[in-house]
Amino acid sequence: MIYDLIILGGGPAGITAGIYAARKKLNVLLLTSDFVGQTGKALHIENYPGFKNIAGNELMQKFVEHLRQFEIEIKEQEAVEITKTDKGFKVITKNNNSFEASAIVIASGRSPRMLNVEGEEKFIGKGVSYCPLCDATFFKDKRVIIVGGGNSGFGAAMELIKYAKKAFIFEFAPKVCADEVIQQQAIASGKIEVFLNVQLKEIKGNGKVESVVYNNDAEKKLYEIPIEGVFVEIGSVPASNLVKEFVDFSERGEVKVDSRTCQTRTPGIFAAGDITDIKYKQVIIAAAEGAKAALSAYEYLENEKQN
Repeated sequence: MIYDLIILGGGPAGITAGIYAARKKLNVLLLTSDFVGQTGKALHIENYPGFKNIAGNELMQKFVEHLRQFEIEIKEQEAVEITKTDKGFKVITKNNNSFEASAIVIASGRSPRMLNVEGEEKFIGKGVSYCPLCDATFFKDKRVIIVGGGNSGFGAAMELIKYAKKAFIFEFAPKVCADEVIQQQAIASGKIEVFLNVQLKEIKGNGKVESVVYNNDAEKKLYEIPIEGVFVEIGSVPASNLVKEFVDFSERGEVKVDSRTCQTRTPGIFAAGDITDIKYKQVIIAAAEGAKAALSAYEYLENEKQN
């Protein structure tokens, strides 16, 4: 079977694309490894219209409930390859399944940026985490480090101290860039300490994280401290390797799209959400771009039928 449209991604952009495509009565397949993404990991969202304050995972649940009201096929499988065919495109998943469609919407979002320090990969899931909301409960009465002094780093610290005994924020710059309000909340907690001018160099342990080695740039000295959890909050990178043969990229590795239609340089392949070079990375903007991509894909398919 050849679908009209395959949507890759289960975040706000992908889900909204699915809703709009289904409303246009397209035969749609949505492929995603999960329905969590960056939004689902957010502690609180206060700028999505209709919700004064909602947890990221709760908002995603509402998105998914809305999506499932429509006739749309959903498979929780991760796409790993796209190839061109005579009739459109073939998508191959990690499960070695393949699906064909006349058009594709790429909405695979962004992946956490890694520290690339010794021990990081070795201890992923054994004390190293990129999702404080997912893993906070595993660190009850433990000492944890959050790498990154932005809003996401401080937000992670506030989530973690609900369980952790102590949280240390590591910031490589001489000052943090988080909003003053969240800084004040962190200080008032009495459980969060900020280290400036420091860089994590190594994560050590025996089967699980037990300590970290860091460099104090001001003192030009290495320190090792006992720690049981390391949370990385230094941003993310677009998950765009999947489509590198079909699209152009910005300097930041984002997929370039026509801002009017979400069309990439390849006819029939559209992109939406945080994977693209659209300037602002916000939930509402990702959702809007998903709608735009689906409507543009519908228009593309209608034009192809007439040619």
